[in-house]
Amino acid sequence: MPEDHDWEAYKVPPTRTPVSERTTSVPNPVNSFQAAFNYVLDTPVTFVREWIEQFKNKNKFYYYHQKFRRVPDLSECMEGDYLCYYEAEAQWRRDRMVDQEIVEIVRERMAACKQREGPNQFQNCAKEMELLAQVTKAYQDRYGELGYHGNARTCLMKQKHRMMEERKAAQEN
Repeated sequence: MPEDHDWEAYKVPPTRTPVSERTTSVPNPVNSFQAAFNYVLDTPVTFVREWIEQFKNKNKFYYYHQKFRRVPDLSECMEGDYLCYYEAEAQWRRDRMVDQEIVEIVRERMAACKQREGPNQFQNCAKEMELLAQVTKAYQDRYGELGYHGNARTCLMKQKHRMMEERKAAQEN
């Protein structure tokens, strides 16, 4: 690295910043306006905001930890109780989304195990394969063939028909 620097091209900044001297005895109107603004508008608004935040910090609400209460199933709703129908439908949709996420998580674990184990995946990932088969079968039994526009009522009817078929098969045996 060369030792000779071109001091004219790369000037060193001054060691001290010069301080401007007041040349008049008249106060600066900008400073007066800033002080008035601070005391009239900014200080009360800041005080109110800090006072509100003090109460908010006591009762923190985390939207991502929202827990819904369990509502009655569609089979438990009284006839003509449309609010209960709506709540049961919303609960069913939440349950379906949770079940979809469970299947997706198990599928990702299975893929990670296959990636990690390579050629030994059939021996070392047997537990994950069995879990994926169980979870997929349970999801398919409950939500299979409902399609995108499936709702709680069609799902309930599907489960009812499956139970009736199982009873009929048990009686025949």
